[in-house]
Amino acid sequence: MSGASYALFISVFLACSVEAVEAVTIVLAAGTARDWKSALRGVVAGLVTLAVIIAIFGPAISRLPISTLRIVVGGLLLVFGLTWLRKAILRSSGFKALHDEEKIFQEELVAARAAAKLTRHGVADWYAFTLSYKGVLLEGLEVVFIVLTFGTIAHKVTLASIAAIIAVVIVCALGFALKAPLAKVPENTLKFCVGILLTSFGIFWGAEGTSGANAHWPGDNWAILVIIVTVWIFSLFVIAFLKSLHHKPREAESEVKSELSQRVITNKYLKGAKSFIDFWVDFIVGDDWRIAAAIGISFVATEFVAPSPLSWAIIPVFVVISLSYSLFCAI
Repeated sequence: MSGASYALFISVFLACSVEAVEAVTIVLAAGTARDWKSALRGVVAGLVTLAVIIAIFGPAISRLPISTLRIVVGGLLLVFGLTWLRKAILRSSGFKALHDEEKIFQEELVAARAAAKLTRHGVADWYAFTLSYKGVLLEGLEVVFIVLTFGTIAHKVTLASIAAIIAVVIVCALGFALKAPLAKVPENTLKFCVGILLTSFGIFWGAEGTSGANAHWPGDNWAILVIIVTVWIFSLFVIAFLKSLHHKPREAESEVKSELSQRVITNKYLKGAKSFIDFWVDFIVGDDWRIAAAIGISFVATEFVAPSPLSWAIIPVFVVISLSYSLFCAI
């Protein structure tokens, strides 16, 4: 395999591993505290829904013009990557508590048990079913997006699919074998690496898409390796700088995406709709709208000056400025 293929495989594998860890944690909590049959039915229903989505949108994505696909995917990958990279930098520098999968599992366990009185014997546990379904569907959507977009643009859908399957199988096997949250997984390290890789691919494909249909980076696909190293060095520099500020770490916090984090089960349909909307807002905009706005402006600016030699530098410069400003606002 070429250097670009190795980078693609590692990116997909790590990204899908993170999503699988979060989905498995939700399913484990639902099954342990409530009902395993209902939880597993939710998993199956979520997988079937994902299969339908792939069947509908997979071919449609492959039919898009390559330049349009690079712009759309590049923008979404930058939002994805910078969101993960921003959080990983804040955690590594002590400005944000480390993601505690064990604590999240225990919180979801307590919340699910508190709702047990709503379930009658002999009746399917819809709470466990819905929770597992939602966890698999939402996290699975991100996996599907990563596989389809990476695979389609690089013309390596099979390679991306293999990487995703290996990641999901390993995480699921470990999770259900141990019947415990994957607390040993260094999630912040994973998200730091994935953030760097997704950001780098976003820069690479975004610049190619906005610079013209036949545009290519200097050095062609090998440029992605240079971008990855550059983003990595910049991130390490930022972490070292933030650590030098001697900030006192914040109290532990958890980022629970599921319904279990809400202790009162009232207006469940309204909460479900809100959670679904929040997912898509976070998916498209990320956790800082200023970064998303900067990405959009950088794409327009690149399109405007292309095919100037300076066009390749516009998106990286905007990424550095927007990420730095967002981190400054967060501390």
